Amino acid sequence: MMCPVPECRYSGAGFLYLKDALEEIFGRDLEKEEERMEFITGVKEKKTLGLSELLAGDRIGACVKVEGAVHTIRHMGDVAFVMLRKSEGLLQCVYEKGETSFDIREIKEAATVEVEGVLAKEERALGGVELRLKHIRLLSVPSEPLPLPIGKWKLNTSLEAKLNMRSISLRNIRERAKFKLQEGIVRGFRDFLYQQGFTEIHTPKIGAKSAEGGSNLFKLDYFHRPAVLQQSPQLYKQMMVGVFDRVFETAPVFRAEKHNTKRHLNEYTSLDLEMGYIDGFEDLMGIETGFLQYTMKLLLEEYKKELQILGVTLPKTEQIPAVRFDRAKELVAEKYQRKIRNPFDLEPEEELLIGQYFLEEYGADFVFVTHYPSKKRPFYAMDDPEDIRYTLSFDLLYHGLEITTGGQRIHEYKKLLEKLTARGISEEGLTQYLDTFRYGMPPHGGLGIGLERLTMKLVGEDNVRETTLYPRDLSRLEP
Repeated sequence: MMCPVPECRYSGAGFLYLKDALEEIFGRDLEKEEERMEFITGVKEKKTLGLSELLAGDRIGACVKVEGAVHTIRHMGDVAFVMLRKSEGLLQCVYEKGETSFDIREIKEAATVEVEGVLAKEERALGGVELRLKHIRLLSVPSEPLPLPIGKWKLNTSLEAKLNMRSISLRNIRERAKFKLQEGIVRGFRDFLYQQGFTEIHTPKIGAKSAEGGSNLFKLDYFHRPAVLQQSPQLYKQMMVGVFDRVFETAPVFRAEKHNTKRHLNEYTSLDLEMGYIDGFEDLMGIETGFLQYTMKLLLEEYKKELQILGVTLPKTEQIPAVRFDRAKELVAEKYQRKIRNPFDLEPEEELLIGQYFLEEYGADFVFVTHYPSKKRPFYAMDDPEDIRYTLSFDLLYHGLEITTGGQRIHEYKKLLEKLTARGISEEGLTQYLDTFRYGMPPHGGLGIGLERLTMKLVGEDNVRETTLYPRDLSRLEP
């Protein structure tokens, strides 16, 4: 369709002629339209304040506005204490009949509100301040009473109930604190590795072949082609060492293990890193020790409130002992009179005893167990040249629970092919991975940390589901 506007140049009178013609066609004044146009220039400043701003101390005696959810209401005759829940914690608000332009009976627990009042000092209140209410504006009202007593200090209900109503149970202050500490762990991992020259990457979770091999795979149909959910970002992060030298990722991994124990999940978050130009696998243990030291300091400085709520004593990280796999088995067998049943594997009970041994003998919360048997490690693990029955690898145990697996990788193409052949593993699905090594790779290694397990041990829980937002196990696929 031909444009009804005559052809003209966009300058001088021609431009004005075009403008007049457009206004005639569309029936509005373009200059006035431009005046009405809104432009977004950045973060909009809130008129309400956060808890940290209130606790800063420079607003005592001032009238302030705060938004939040009604956590609990405690009636005391003509006075009521309304605990307001914010992302940072609780704020005590005082309702006085005749002083507040709102009937307290119209407020329910779990309602969201905007309150206005005078901030006052009160040593007995959380944070040492309280808000003496003047006005309350309802933002939303719950349809029915809460199914869990989230206002109690400790949520005394079953794990199943907590998981079935996860978004409600986590409104409890203690339950929520676990995941704030978990945030601190991930933050520490990221911040520390950025300081160490690592690049953050994001790898696919659907692949043609798994890095770990074995039968514990979630298989799926990918547009009429067989595929699996990745058990690890291992192959991808190794390939990226040839690009960035040092890489890391925080992402979910999937294990189709038919375990139903307190320490296993079928989907968990793995804190993975891979680093090139290492002198040996000891460099990896050093980088993990540095991460733990940095993170414990971060938690102590910026998550003190959550540590206090949960009563957490941070583990010692100044130095972490390292012991060979075979020697560790001998030590616990001698001290605890336990017969070594399998010389090439660690049973859960043995891991517990190793943790107990090093806590008793050295006061150590963590211990590196090194030189795991080759038959228990994947094809890419580098064998110990002094004894090829073992590998240049390690696990990190925290109070007897494995939270990390890592080690040095094979970086020479021919040796990788030899290991694959010796294991009877097909090269199908590994072509691009192997090509990376065909064209040269530096000595490298890496590790993976189970985030939920680390959090579980840190906060003193005995079931990993307690520190998993939405657990996936043999029986749980919802919520």
